[in-house]
Amino acid sequence: MIRLIASDIDGTLLQNGAAEIPPKIFDHIHRLEKKGILFCPASGRQYTSLRRLFAPVADKVPFLCENGAVVYGPGSPGPVLSKTVMDRRLAEELCSDILALPETEVLISGTNVSYLCPKIPDLEDRIRCFLGNRTAVLPAPADVPEDILKVSAYCPNGLEAAKSALFPKWESHFRCAVAGAVWLDFTLADKGLGLWRLCDALGFRLEEVMAFGDNYNDVSMLELAGRSYLMESAAPELRARFSTRCSTVAEVLETL
Repeated sequence: MIRLIASDIDGTLLQNGAAEIPPKIFDHIHRLEKKGILFCPASGRQYTSLRRLFAPVADKVPFLCENGAVVYGPGSPGPVLSKTVMDRRLAEELCSDILALPETEVLISGTNVSYLCPKIPDLEDRIRCFLGNRTAVLPAPADVPEDILKVSAYCPNGLEAAKSALFPKWESHFRCAVAGAVWLDFTLADKGLGLWRLCDALGFRLEEVMAFGDNYNDVSMLELAGRSYLMESAAPELRARFSTRCSTVAEVLETL
């Protein structure tokens, strides 16, 4: 029996450059709630960004945010059910390494604020426009006034150079993941850990979870869930690992 559905957003619910959740997804969320099935957005995005995307149901669903580094329960706002904090010294050193790379920016995630130390003048506008995040601009990573939960490298001209420079050094300290076409994420958590903690808080078993994803930062969640679907648009390496696939989340939800 499925009691919880956890779904990635970018590339999974939002496909082909879409910026808004298809309205029929909200219809499914309301319908499934009446059957005792809870829906949970699971994303590298911030809580504020996710609440805006899911405004018609924002008070009814939990949110797995920042790739599992912070998990919120239902409510307005929902309670923080879990928070995984990075070592401050190491996080600041990682930020410095990112900023030292050409054409690469750093995004530092607190519980519900994205902190930027921009090298280009329009970075804050880009982040607000594309992600809908609450943002703050700081002189340096050391000025972040709260715990650091996630550090991201924004690579608008491609990931490979930054990935080659950063992953070998930092994969022994943090979970390193490709999180989209222009993002690399570094945390002590991942979506699998976030899902485990959400299930523990709500009293669900992992076998009762259905999960959807399309990228490498979804793998831990897909591996833990009792029933998982990889999007057909995913990379060939991931399609080779997950045999159960779908084109859209809605086509599977319609069967429940």
